[in-house]
Amino acid sequence: MLRVAAVALCLLALTACGPRVSGTARPLKVTDVERELVTSYFTALNEAGAQGVAEQRELLAETQHPDFRDAGCEPPGGTIRVEPTLSTLRLDPSWTPPGEDEHPRGVVLVIAVTLTVVRDGAEVGSQIGSQHIVLLNGKAYGFAPCAG
Repeated sequence: MLRVAAVALCLLALTACGPRVSGTARPLKVTDVERELVTSYFTALNEAGAQGVAEQRELLAETQHPDFRDAGCEPPGGTIRVEPTLSTLRLDPSWTPPGEDEHPRGVVLVIAVTLTVVRDGAEVGSQIGSQHIVLLNGKAYGFAPCAG
């Protein structure tokens, strides 16, 4: 009898742990606000590049993730033009910058891009790859592309 009472108390305790929440689990999605921050980041980057090397490098320095500003990266000679493929934008919560052990503060996103280096108005190289953008305190930050 004591054993039956103990089992009944355990079952009662387990069912009383909290209310059942209805719904279906879904993966996290990129919001419209996050998508707009990323779009604005690339628009500003390309507009700065159209103004010149100094302007683009200044923007790259300003938009470098605050925790990684001392990475010692030297952007490629000339300017860069980045064409993101917005349909590929997705969350990447487990990413860490190369050579780092810690995840950057903020929401980490990854997107496929075509990056073109331009010198004196001429395209000198183009590459397709992925670029990480971090959203932190309502602003998009990147990781400056480094010369090979």
